[in-house]
Formats: sequence, structure tokens, C-alpha cells
Amino acid sequence: MNFDLDDQQRDLASAAGDFLASSTSLADVRAALDAAATDIAVRPGRDQLLSSGFATITLPEEVDGGGGTVLDLAVVAEQAGRVLAGPSLITYARAAVLLAGDTDRLRALAAGEMKVAVVDGDGPVLDALGAEQFLALRDGRIVIGGGTVDLPDPIDPTRGLGRVTLGDVEVVDGSGDGADAQARWDRALQIGRVILAAESLGAAARSVEIGVAYAKERQAFGRAIGSYQAVKHALVDAYVAVEELRSLVWWSAWAADNAPDELPMASASAKGVAAMASQLAAETLIQVHGGIGFTWEHDAHLYWRRAKVDRFLLGDDVAAFDEVARLAMAGAAS
Repeated sequence: MNFDLDDQQRDLASAAGDFLASSTSLADVRAALDAAATDIAVRPGRDQLLSSGFATITLPEEVDGGGGTVLDLAVVAEQAGRVLAGPSLITYARAAVLLAGDTDRLRALAAGEMKVAVVDGDGPVLDALGAEQFLALRDGRIVIGGGTVDLPDPIDPTRGLGRVTLGDVEVVDGSGDGADAQARWDRALQIGRVILAAESLGAAARSVEIGVAYAKERQAFGRAIGSYQAVKHALVDAYVAVEELRSLVWWSAWAADNAPDELPMASASAKGVAAMASQLAAETLIQVHGGIGFTWEHDAHLYWRRAKVDRFLLGDDVAAFDEVARLAMAGAAS
């Protein structure tokens, strides 16, 4: 078992980083924040993500996808998190699982002819803004159909959140019924958590980088503020949390591809730690920047908003850690 990336995955990360950095910026994120709720201004946007091929990495090659692994997608998702890109790769990762076997819809998804979001219960739906079709689990079957979107006023509008009321739906081809559909839904959720954790990893790592750069530059009483223990230790704590999260992200992505029995534990662990690490990193970034870090003028709040919203996507961290404990107890008893 190797938890490090290989050369091909490092090249993929570099290419994704270049593409995303040239497609969006924190200025674009701020502009999306200022835009009206109905204005889909989050960049790079669905069309660019699809044309780059990064959004469809896990779709089979026969439907014009990349034929890649969940780990490949996680590598890209980390880069997307660094620049707070949207829409989320989580949506494409889950759709790839839920639509598996439905060749026509997968091909339409890869071609950008079908814009989807995934509905979990009654909560806000990620990437609902701009979606035209919605995947859901209803009466033990995976279904898809149109719907109406009610736009809330979330902390981070760049996540495209909306409350969805489904219209007429039809059963997804090949989704099975009963236990089969539930198992597929659960796997899609677990893979979604892996990609969410990877995006959080990117955002948290970038927060620490910005904080360290500022701590080296900013002077107080004739010394760089990074030389003071209070600042230094805060940044080290955030850095350690990021590296712990990195290990969990690679493990959970590896498990998705190679060890399905480990995926429930791995994805829940990654989800829970991601929520804590990304918030710690964002709040440390604000603290290191002192007074300006708390203001609208600085970009630190963009990372804080993303961390706050992501904490509750696909279940909160408390539920994730409860799941880890339940799985650990079940494993010990078997």
C-alpha cells in the first residue's frame, strides 16, 4: 500500500492547478459573492469544467469520460479547493456512481447536455443553482427529474445552494431496486465525502500558505510577526491539521478505488476531520491577519465561509464521527 501520489498524479495535479488558477481567482469568488443570488457567476463554471475533462474523470471512456479513478479526481479536487472553484466536483463524482449503467444519461452528462445536482433529504442542495435535472433516492429507487429551486441566503453563495422541490421523476436505468439502489446511493455519498474532504484539504492548505506568507512579511516591534510564538504555534497547529487531513483524503480515495470494505470508515473519517481542519485553518488565517483579517476588505472570510458551509454538507462532522465510532465498535465486536 502506497499513500503517496505517483508521478502521473503529480502531473495531473499540476495541470489541474494551472487550469483552475487561470480560470478563476479570489476576485472572481468575491464577485460571485456580490452578485445577485440568481446570477450564476461562480467560476470556472460547468461548461469549462466539462471541456477541461476534469469534471468527468471518473466517467467511463465509452461515454466520453476520463476512465480515471476516485484518487485521480481527489487530486483535482484539492486544486479546486485551493481557489474555491465552483461548481463542485462532488456533484460529478456522485452522479457518475448514481447513473452507472445508464449510458445515454452518462453521455449527456459528459457532453454538458444534462446539468444535474443531487438531492439529500430536505436540506439545501449543492450546485442546485444552474441544475436542470435532480437525482434523488425515492421509495427505495434512484430517480431523476426536474424540479423547482428555492434560493436561500447562505453564508457562502458560491456553493450554489438551493432547496429543491422535485417534479415528475423517472427511475434511473440499471439502478436496481431495494438494497441495490440503497447500496449505490450510499457509495455515491461516501465518494462525495471523499471529494468534499479533498476540496477542503485544498482550501485549508491554501489558507495556511497565505497565513505563513503574511507572518513572514508583516513586522511588529521590528520583527516579523511569525517570529512570535503565539503566531508561530497557531500556524503550526493549522499545518499539522492539514497534513493529518491529507493522509485521510488519500486513504479514503484509495479505499474507494481498491478497498470498498474500508470506504465507509475512511470517508466518514475524512469528512469529520476535513470539517475541523478547514475551519481551524480559515480561522487561523483570520487571526494571523489581525484587524484586517476580520474585515470585508481581506479575502480571509472567503475561506471561512467555505469552511462553515462545507462543515454541514453531506452530513455534519458530529454525524461523521458518530459513524466512525459505530463502525469501529461493529468491527471490534465481529
